[in-house]
Amino acid sequence: MNETLAPGDFWVASGHHLCDVVEHGRLAATTDLWRAFLARPELIPPEEACDAERALHAALMDEPLQAVDAARVAALADADARENVAQFLAFRDRVAAHPTLEAAWIALYREGVAGIPPILLQMLTHLVARAALEGEGDPFALRAGELLFRTQRAGIHQGATLLADEEVVEMRGRDGGFGALGQLLVEAGAPPREVELDVLNDGNAHRYHGRSDAHDLALDIAEGRDGQHGIARMLERFIRHVFSEDVTIRPVPVIEDRDWTWHVGLDAEATSIANDLWNAKKVRQERLARILWLGVLEFRDASRVIARVAGRPVYLALAMDAAQRVRMKPQNLVTGLPLTAREDAA
Repeated sequence: MNETLAPGDFWVASGHHLCDVVEHGRLAATTDLWRAFLARPELIPPEEACDAERALHAALMDEPLQAVDAARVAALADADARENVAQFLAFRDRVAAHPTLEAAWIALYREGVAGIPPILLQMLTHLVARAALEGEGDPFALRAGELLFRTQRAGIHQGATLLADEEVVEMRGRDGGFGALGQLLVEAGAPPREVELDVLNDGNAHRYHGRSDAHDLALDIAEGRDGQHGIARMLERFIRHVFSEDVTIRPVPVIEDRDWTWHVGLDAEATSIANDLWNAKKVRQERLARILWLGVLEFRDASRVIARVAGRPVYLALAMDAAQRVRMKPQNLVTGLPLTAREDAA
């Protein structure tokens, strides 16, 4: 297990150093990683927990992959504890059935994630994203990678299209970290302003690694900006790592092909808008303006693409919702990419 944190490491909070690195840089879970999952507040027994709950948690911390029968879970006095433990065990068993976290991630979203707490899926995605961007030297691509597992607040300010971490925006709004004006903006639901957030730029990009776990740098993804290209670079790395597909992605301002064949919405809002456009439905300009980023994807190996898409552009779209939130769903790539069937290398 790689327990050494290298200089310039990033997203240490993902727990990637608790994993084994196996073939093609993919990650395999270890008992220490499962202990980190068990350390979640939802799973640590509170002061009022019954003896059975304390004993089960202690046993799992000692041997995280041990079999736990239904009777041991049913013996827990608290209903919430029974539900939390049962959900964790189901998640653990589904992930452990695969040789890598990447293979488990694909399988979970292909087979369905009903009943799995979102926080566990977020933690798994965080780990997969961290592995995908190992060795990446572009801080703008790394900051764009945060979109894979953290919700953003979007805002347009003085020609910039800014994405700021929603949790950080809300936290600073509560504790005054934005100042009086920022407090009012957050309470009013307005987008973050550049004057109240550090925006990643050439002058501070070298500091990204040290600040990466704070998620406190905004990303400008306006046309021609480094953040716009950072999203493309990040998605290229993610698709190559997880799906073993070499692709090139270039940002574009508009959909260039009026008769486009295939698109993948990278979030629910973008999927809805793109579907309506593709079906020739009228889309109001206000709704169209929610699309913040467009990209054209091309596969290096054309033989991997289904026949009707071969040689045609594949559009990727990212949008904010009506509340100006961006919730990227990288899992949309699992079923959205127009690939012929094969066993995934993950």
